[in-house]
Amino acid sequence: MELIFLGTSSAVHSKDRNHPAIALKAFGEIMLFDCGEATQRQLIYTNVSPMKISKIFISHFHGDHILGLPGLLQSMSLLGRENKLTIYGPKGLGMLENAIYSLGYCKIEYPVEFVEIDSGTVEETEEYVISAQLVHHNVPNLAYSIEEKKKPRFLREKAIELGVPVGPAFGRLHNGKEVEVDGKIIKPEQVLGEPRKGIKITYSGDTVPCEEMIEFAKDSTLLIHESTFTKEDYLNAEEHFHSTSVDAAQIARDSNSEKLILTHISTRYGENYARMMLKEAKEVFKNTMLARDFLEVKLR
Repeated sequence: MELIFLGTSSAVHSKDRNHPAIALKAFGEIMLFDCGEATQRQLIYTNVSPMKISKIFISHFHGDHILGLPGLLQSMSLLGRENKLTIYGPKGLGMLENAIYSLGYCKIEYPVEFVEIDSGTVEETEEYVISAQLVHHNVPNLAYSIEEKKKPRFLREKAIELGVPVGPAFGRLHNGKEVEVDGKIIKPEQVLGEPRKGIKITYSGDTVPCEEMIEFAKDSTLLIHESTFTKEDYLNAEEHFHSTSVDAAQIARDSNSEKLILTHISTRYGENYARMMLKEAKEVFKNTMLARDFLEVKLR
């Protein structure tokens, strides 16, 4: 799995930080989380092809999270895209769809499906499950998680002991199917170990600290959390339904996450203050990083 941070600013961008967008390369797909203004231009400077994006997940409808979407969709059409694109978002996504298709002389010649979602499972395959959770912002906002499904460890010596011949039968058992050996049925649970935890990535969107976010991020391999304000500006954070760096760190700690990346950094501070945010967060949760545009993070 590889994450590429395309934009790490909050409502106002700067020369160093674009509006929010994160690309995830995993399971043979490219998924995009939020699509701030100029996201398609940011993609030019990466190894991520917009033509290969299969899914886009919108956290909420504030402009800094969606204004790159109309241009991206139209550019993919101009480039000859044919594959279907699915866009997920909270209730009200249909209004965004109508706005995009009525903006100028919009012509999108490939299938695009807009799917309104609420808390719960968004999509599940044999390899992963994507979930959403409503958290607390001043408009409906969805946090997202993507969790890898990992097969239990195959107990090779146990299988051989039971008489299973080395070969295709091993694969069938590992995939959860019974096999017959000399008239005897061997069940998968006889040759599989304990379930193994896969990678879990959780993305907050915009939110004030809340129990829902802590529970949703539980046991994340990586928590990506907004950090719009410094600790000293906590009243401003509360007023605008955002989090401080310390809030994000406390959520990472309380959710038993392994690693935290701070993003959605207010440009009012400049990079010196952004580094101060990192220092504040590390005092609460040591394994914290500060996102920057074009940061690439590879997970095991």
